[in-house]
Amino acid sequence: MTATIWLGLLQAATLVAVLVVLYRPLGDYIARTYASARHLRAEGLVYRAIGVDATAEQTWRAYTRSVLVFSVTGLLLVYVLQRVQAVLPASLGLPAVPEGLAFNTAASFVANTNWQSYSPEQTMGYTVQLAGLTVQNFVSAAVGLAVAVALIRGFARRGSTTIGNFWVDLTRGLGRILLPIAALGALALIAGGVVQNFTGFTEATALSGATQTLPGGPVASQEAIKLLGTNGGGFFNANSAHPFENPTAWTNLLEIVLILAIPFSLPRAFGRMIGDDRQGYAIVAVMGLIFLVSTFALSALELAGRGTAPELAGAAMEGKEQRFGILGSTLFGSASTLTSTGAVNSMHDSYTALGGMMPMINMMLGEVAPGGVGSGLYGMLVLAVVAVFIGGLLVGRTPEYLGKRIGPREIKLASLYILVTPILVLGGTALSFAIPGIREDVASTSILNPGVHGMSEVLYAFTSAANNNGSAFAGLTANTAWFNTALGVAMLLGRFLPIVLVLALAGSLAAQDRIPATTGTLPTHRPQFVGLLTAVAVIVTALTYFPVLTLGPLAEGLV
Repeated sequence: MTATIWLGLLQAATLVAVLVVLYRPLGDYIARTYASARHLRAEGLVYRAIGVDATAEQTWRAYTRSVLVFSVTGLLLVYVLQRVQAVLPASLGLPAVPEGLAFNTAASFVANTNWQSYSPEQTMGYTVQLAGLTVQNFVSAAVGLAVAVALIRGFARRGSTTIGNFWVDLTRGLGRILLPIAALGALALIAGGVVQNFTGFTEATALSGATQTLPGGPVASQEAIKLLGTNGGGFFNANSAHPFENPTAWTNLLEIVLILAIPFSLPRAFGRMIGDDRQGYAIVAVMGLIFLVSTFALSALELAGRGTAPELAGAAMEGKEQRFGILGSTLFGSASTLTSTGAVNSMHDSYTALGGMMPMINMMLGEVAPGGVGSGLYGMLVLAVVAVFIGGLLVGRTPEYLGKRIGPREIKLASLYILVTPILVLGGTALSFAIPGIREDVASTSILNPGVHGMSEVLYAFTSAANNNGSAFAGLTANTAWFNTALGVAMLLGRFLPIVLVLALAGSLAAQDRIPATTGTLPTHRPQFVGLLTAVAVIVTALTYFPVLTLGPLAEGLV
């Protein structure tokens, strides 16, 4: 066990070192990508093809309409592809996906959630996987980047009525950031043994003489963007626990790096684009602090192995892969749930009671440490607005952040942003147990483990859906009419209502002139603000979710 712990610590130290090395060059590259006035020739062809004037900027309302129109179009296309799968080429003989599941899956991938209420290798053919799901892995991540950049422009601009051009931001995010990095990631994964082929199902004879069916497919190409874009949907039902997706300890580390690379580098891009690198350091310090504390807590709880089964077995290894061990599993689990990735290399439902609570809390924090691609940064900046407002109240001065006054409109938008996901999480969970007929169906059909753990399974599902994570307590059977519909709606509202509020905030900030800093201005680059912002993120989560946690994982863990 001691050797395993040291190997886990070495893996964590290597991860931190790699992220530190990537922070400046990747963050600077992202900033240049969106700040450049030069359009590449290939981008010009795209703009002409879709009829976009790349030199024309948009108001926040026009930007929002573009985001919504683009996303609704993607939703419809993914839904149709699933419904006509039986007649598509490379469908592997699989039938059309049922209506409810097709809606849930389309909503999931368009909302950058990748919740999967099905076994992918037995449900989706190659055409749907590539033309539908993989495409959405790219474009939903690019939408998150675009929204984050629009908010940064809101802070950076003075007296402006525009916040950029969504179509330009989308195209640049895809062509200059996501596609090239995902291609390199896919090649590295292939070198590590991840499958990449179009062989379909292969019959193999085991040593015992039994016949086994082995699924193949273009796994590495989807694996790279599912992680880089903080999407999370696996090519196989076991996700990154499957040896065809994640075969060795070093591919496990590479996958964690892919998850965290862009989210942890975006604060650097933020600092460069507003002209103050110190602000980026402050934001990344908050993200890093929460990440380290959460990962340490989850690892300690799993290593302690409290519970009858772990104590009898000698370690909490149920649902974990031997090739990753406890620390390789908890590091991946923290990275996955502190971002919006939702990929898993171990089964969170099999964690100890309090250990299983930690991924849930990670999502309840709003996935801001470092959060999803784009969404983590704009979520943290919304919390920064709230923190500045609280700081202003404490010292009796008008709150300001980065030279912009935080007035009634700004704090209302930030407050509504914070309220969206708790309403969806708590409301969806409550309705699952309150509506006659649905309540009985959930109890008899969906919940595997009755009692408080069953409560945790449902709470985890709505927490994951509303926060656009996509991981699950896998004991829950979610391919039912109620969960396909309720979780699908939660994913769409949890994704796009906050985006609308963020873009409205960006428009409000961009329209303001810059206020000169005075002796009464709260410094937002110092350790005191880092502590205040961290406290705001934690306290908001604790006040909102502590009561419901006492009914689920806390009750189970303290019995």
